[in-house]
Parts: sequence; C-alpha cells; structure tokens
Amino acid sequence: MSARIAAAGFAVAGLAISAYLTVLHYAGGTPVCAIADGCETVQQSAYAELAGVPVALLGLAGYGAVLATLVREGEGWRTATAFLALAGFGFSCWLTYVEIVRLDAICIWCVASAACMTALAALSVARLLRAPVTAM
Repeated sequence: MSARIAAAGFAVAGLAISAYLTVLHYAGGTPVCAIADGCETVQQSAYAELAGVPVALLGLAGYGAVLATLVREGEGWRTATAFLALAGFGFSCWLTYVEIVRLDAICIWCVASAACMTALAALSVARLLRAPVTAM
C-alpha cells in the first residue's frame, strides 16, 4: 500500500472523529466514552475552544485540508501535506498535554485523533523524503 493511500485512510478516520465531536459540540451532547467522564471533562473544558472556535472544528478543517492536498500530486502538494500534518501533530501534542496535565482527564476520541495525526505526520514526511527531487 502506498503512503499516500495510507495517509488518506488516516485522514478520513480523523475527519470522521472530528465530525462526530463537532456535531456533539454544537448539539450540546456528550461523547460516548470508555473512560468515565474523561471525554465529557475534556469536551466541556475551556480548552475545547480556541478563540471561540471549537477545537473539533479546527480538526475537521485540518483533516479536510490534508485530504485536499493528498488528491494532488507534485512536490509542492507533498510539501503542503507534510506541513499541515506536522502542524496538526504539534497541535495534537499540545492538546494531549492539556488533557493529562491541566485537565487530568483523557478523551479516547482525542487520543484517536492524535494517533491519526501522528500517523499522518510520519507518512507525509516519509512520502516527501522518498519522492524524487525536481529542479525548479
């Protein structure tokens, strides 16, 4: 399986997770969670929004942008994919820190999204490094 197809699979999974959490955010629902109150604690915290925008919606946009770059070929598009995935990875690391250190709660959906973004970052960087370099 190519890194591009694998990355698309992780991006679709991340998109689905973010869509679920975005819908719950706007509907005022509580996510299904295997860890008692962990997801609810995270989703209802002040960290669930950034400048008034739900973090889940930012994830939805991020995964959508990654998918948009994956449908195109070329060095510029591979670079854009890697940049977006690395930015998402960094943001996911910060959010995981917030969950563990500041909220003392773990959201299984957030962990799954972070795992998707980590895989996306690894695959997109590997794809970028393996591609032949073209002259400008």
